[in-house]
Amino acid sequence: MIETANPDLSIGKQCRLLSISRSSFYYRPKGETALNLTLMRQIDEQFLETPFFGVRQMTWHLRNEGYLVNEKRIRRLMRLMSLMPIYQKPNTSKAAKGHKTYPYLLRGLRVERPGQVWAADITYLPMRRGFLYLVAIMDWHTRKVLAWRISNTLEAEFCPSRQTCYANRLPGNGRGAERSHR
Repeated sequence: MIETANPDLSIGKQCRLLSISRSSFYYRPKGETALNLTLMRQIDEQFLETPFFGVRQMTWHLRNEGYLVNEKRIRRLMRLMSLMPIYQKPNTSKAAKGHKTYPYLLRGLRVERPGQVWAADITYLPMRRGFLYLVAIMDWHTRKVLAWRISNTLEAEFCPSRQTCYANRLPGNGRGAERSHR
């Protein structure tokens, strides 16, 4: 993109034309230090033995091994290595005390046509910091997703309405099964 041997345009002018700073043109990444590479090797070995170690436990382990490290450095290295510990997930399937348990009404029912039975499911998507909830409403017969939404809270407004699902499942409306836009 930038021609260093161009006699008509200096490097500074070429950088201005491309809207980049001249320091960005000259920048060369340094890479990881020898200590960080050693730490990454130690983290990798320990993570294979204890995949449930998060940043705090890994920092504690490396300090016990004689390395002077802090959580910020270990977090950066674990993120760089794409290491995600196995941890306890939120227990959204456990019923709260006092909530009514409903009987299973579909036992013995044969699903023979579209629109006869819909299913809703709420799950969570792990993110870098926390997680998001995903709700999907599907038709059992066609196995099509009628509507879906993503939210960071489990509130009633987050779930798609029955009218949205009904509009998306009707044949001939030109939309097929698409997500709700609310």
